[in-house]
Amino acid sequence: MASRLNPYISFRDNAREAMEFYQSVFGGELNVSTFGEFGAPEGTPPDGIMHAQLNTPSGYTIMAADTPAGMSHNPGDTMSVSLSGDDGDDLRGYFAKLSEGGSVSVPLEKQMWGDEFGMVTDRFGVGWMVNIAGAPA
Repeated sequence: MASRLNPYISFRDNAREAMEFYQSVFGGELNVSTFGEFGAPEGTPPDGIMHAQLNTPSGYTIMAADTPAGMSHNPGDTMSVSLSGDDGDDLRGYFAKLSEGGSVSVPLEKQMWGDEFGMVTDRFGVGWMVNIAGAPA
């Protein structure tokens, strides 16, 4: 397998809910392992998510986990997830679904560089950037 880069998102206690939401947006297969399956550390809920991975039909992979008690968690502070390509219908659909219950900071519209671009923070506090490539000059 070639090297790949994908987001790994930390949640406090709602990783399962978030990953099921992302599965509803992008489709694909979601695999989830709980802390309880591997001997939950003291103070960690056994049904908390130790690792979740969503592999989508478009080739995206999103990973996530619940942050164990006692560890720092600051949602959305240090990362955004970027979706880009030339399949405008798919990307517009993702943006619309991610916007449900979230907040749009940059509407998805044509930008000065010729592409459609928008930014949204979903209902879980995760920032998303969507860029739809414009026609080549």
